[in-house]
Amino acid sequence: MFTHETRKRVRYGETDRMGLLYYGNYAQYYEIGRVEMIRSLGLTYKDIEDKLGVLMPVVTLYSRFIKPAYYDEDLRIKTTISEFPVRTIVFHTEILRANGELINKGEVKLVFVTAENFKRVDTPVEIRNKLKPWFEKVD
Repeated sequence: MFTHETRKRVRYGETDRMGLLYYGNYAQYYEIGRVEMIRSLGLTYKDIEDKLGVLMPVVTLYSRFIKPAYYDEDLRIKTTISEFPVRTIVFHTEILRANGELINKGEVKLVFVTAENFKRVDTPVEIRNKLKPWFEKVD
């Protein structure tokens, strides 16, 4: 299992009339978590797309709203990959207040396709190699 955490402050333009983080923006927060997690492994989405020729479209998105997030609130985005990716990659996300209170959780499943013809492929070896140490069994 691999977990990464990043922070994000709720901007005014991300809120609704009530001053709450607009529900449609949670998917963008999940993306921030994914992008920063991949960056922490020494990869970038740009490199995956441009150098490996692989795209990662979302196939499912689940979100559970527990409590609201407010304008100017500093949030923690905790992203976890709990299963080693072979054909798909699933990111579990928890959005927490700075004090650790859970306000939202979600799951995003992506597949890998070639940029050239959108043909589905297995997880690129470069990604598997970066994640392998986090999934090796300890005897």
